[in-house]
Amino acid sequence: MIPAATSPATLRVARVLTATEAEGPGLRMAIWVQGCTIRCPGCFNPQLWASAGGSDVSVADWSPAILADAVAAGVEGITLLGGEPFEQAAALAIVAAGARARGLSVMTFTGYDYADLRDWARHRPDIADLLTHTDLLADGPYRADLVDRERPWIGSTNQGLRALTDRYRDLEFTTVPDRVEVRVGADGTIAVNGWGDVDALDALLHDLGRRADQPRSTYLRLPNSTSASAASTPAPK
Repeated sequence: MIPAATSPATLRVARVLTATEAEGPGLRMAIWVQGCTIRCPGCFNPQLWASAGGSDVSVADWSPAILADAVAAGVEGITLLGGEPFEQAAALAIVAAGARARGLSVMTFTGYDYADLRDWARHRPDIADLLTHTDLLADGPYRADLVDRERPWIGSTNQGLRALTDRYRDLEFTTVPDRVEVRVGADGTIAVNGWGDVDALDALLHDLGRRADQPRSTYLRLPNSTSASAASTPAPK
């Protein structure tokens, strides 16, 4: 079913990571949006399904500021994740266009199939605009029974990794390694994002003690996946 059109003026943002090497090619800013109606079984981020949560931001004010942060951080691009970016296509098309205008690349994740997006784009300018300003698209619903252990960033073999512009046309996806990043804040909060084998993640996090994740602050990709993204949990005392 085609996603409902939303306002270009407001964006519901769940989290922003200014610089990561785990959410697409090179060093990138990752932007997770809140809200998804697709709700794939075994979804990595079910806490991002609800439209409640996150923060509503004014695109006119927020986009220039966040993109200035991206440029200052020296990233090569931004990655749009969720949640479902194409359910906030109008607002994210503005963000993506601003990124491209600053010389940054744009990678977009979606649970919708590319063929459907192209069809809908014929009469939905917001979807057309976000596709136009996307250099690299990861598309298709997550399938827990089709785990992809060959390509980076995506979860299952039915999903596509498509270079929509020349920016990443020659990128060999199977030669790019998965990455997991762990950050420990001054307040003891542990943040994990990226992709990794479940056993490797267990070994990595073993010494941190029992997790105390909360639904609105945790972005750990579970279950039946090979990845973890944007997880936050207090460090054990």
